[in-house]
Amino acid sequence: MAFRFEHLNIWSDSLAYANEIYKLTKLFPREELYSLSDQLKRSASSISTNIADGSGSSSKKDFSHFLDIGIKSTYETVSLLYLAFQQSYITKDTKDELYIKAEQIVKKIQVFRASLKNP
Repeated sequence: MAFRFEHLNIWSDSLAYANEIYKLTKLFPREELYSLSDQLKRSASSISTNIADGSGSSSKKDFSHFLDIGIKSTYETVSLLYLAFQQSYITKDTKDELYIKAEQIVKKIQVFRASLKNP
C-alpha cells in the first residue's frame, strides 16, 4: 500500500529540501542546537509534513489549506536562512542556493494547489 503523498513530486522535493537543511544545521555552532538550528529544521520539515497531512484530507478545500501551510513553512524557512546568513552560519552562496530551491518548491505547490481547484 502506498500513501497518496508518496506519489507527489511536491512531497519528495520538499522532503529532499528538508534533508538539505538538516545537513546544513549540523554545521551550526553548538549553542544554536536548540534555537535557530531546531527552528530551521522544524520549518523545513513542516513543508513535506503538511503536504502529507493534506493528502489525507477528505476534501480538496482541506488539502488546499494544508498546502497553504506548507507554503508558509517555506517562507519561514527562507526567513530563517537569512538570519543564519546574517549570523555567518552559512555563506551567501548557500543561502542563495536554498532560496532558489524554496522558490521552486513554492511554485510547484501553487501549481498543484491550482490543479485541485480545476475540475
